[in-house]
Amino acid sequence: MTATASDLPAPDSVDLAALARETGVPEVLDELERDLVGLAPVKARIRDIAALLLVDRGRRLLGLPAEPPSLHMCFTGNPGTGKTTVAMRMAQILHRLGYVRRGHLVAVTRDDLVGQYIGHTAPKTREVLKKAMGGVLFIDEAYYLYRPENERDYGQEAIEILLQVMENQRDDLVVILAGYKDRMETFFRSNPGMASRIAHHIDFPDYSPDELHAIAGLMLARMGYRLAPDAEAVLRDYIARRVVQPHFANARSIRNALDRARLRQATRLVAATGSVVGRDELATLAAADLRQSRVFND
Repeated sequence: MTATASDLPAPDSVDLAALARETGVPEVLDELERDLVGLAPVKARIRDIAALLLVDRGRRLLGLPAEPPSLHMCFTGNPGTGKTTVAMRMAQILHRLGYVRRGHLVAVTRDDLVGQYIGHTAPKTREVLKKAMGGVLFIDEAYYLYRPENERDYGQEAIEILLQVMENQRDDLVVILAGYKDRMETFFRSNPGMASRIAHHIDFPDYSPDELHAIAGLMLARMGYRLAPDAEAVLRDYIARRVVQPHFANARSIRNALDRARLRQATRLVAATGSVVGRDELATLAAADLRQSRVFND
């Protein structure tokens, strides 16, 4: 009688390095390292989570008990610190290791979940959850779901539905809450049921001026632009001035600054050269394209 696979004894060892290569997780981690400047503590924590999931998969292959870990997360930090990008990479890791079926990311805010009248919130929230099943639901500025000052607010209904799904369908959906650290702490104190379901809290630090300069370089390269030699110093000066101004949003503010510099370059080229322009001119941002920012008016 031929033995079936189920009749064979479980192996007594597993090659974790080979298993990692098989899943492709190292490639995702390398992309995270390449795409995001800085954020060393964040990257280390993501690698730790990936290692936990890889070992958990190895345990299952050896027939060892492997209770599915709780994977709901909270990302805290200021705007533009890479939270959405890391959430996308986390969705890929979870998919490759078999913890979610599809590995997609659905990013929402309060307006996508909470209705404006009785009976409106539940279907809105359930529709979002339906789209996110098999992947990751990323709720930005999650503390806005709870507004205790408004007794007619329907956010609590959305929270209760989320809590139920996070507990009962955690093998098919990972929820990541995101927002400012102090506001998220207040949110969790007001919603202990939500706090108890979040296993991983990851804080995203602000970027240093040098890191912001490196981020600008990556953005320019992806867009097919470069800075003129004298524009490098202007960019560093811009960053030093901008980081201390109100409403600074880290990488997001740098991207906006480069977009405005591209607009100024386009206006300059059209006005100065008419219809004939060379490759280098099209690809180069001059110092003046940055210097015209209102940041330098102070």
